[in-house]
Amino acid sequence: MSLGRLKKGDLVKVLAGKDKGKTGKILKAIPGKSKVIVEKINVIKRHKRPDQKSKGGVLEKEAAMDVSKVSIICGKCKEATRIRNRILEDGKKIRICSKCNDVIDVG
Repeated sequence: MSLGRLKKGDLVKVLAGKDKGKTGKILKAIPGKSKVIVEKINVIKRHKRPDQKSKGGVLEKEAAMDVSKVSIICGKCKEATRIRNRILEDGKKIRICSKCNDVIDVG
């Protein structure tokens, strides 16, 4: 699945997995692997040994998840939706909600 339709800062809903139904903001997009990191979703624990700079312990951080498991949320209709691209007369490319035909953003 293509990552070209999702960007950092988009609000998304999780469609599959242990966090199904939760929403969050995209913190990082990894286009080479078709993965995204979503805020407070898919949280894993990592054990860290102490070193001279910091204490050790158990750290919690967000893991990457596949882009096919998330769907963007439209700002107008507040639903998880697919998006379409449209090119305006002046050459700008915009993303459009498939359900309500509202402009998501101008890119």
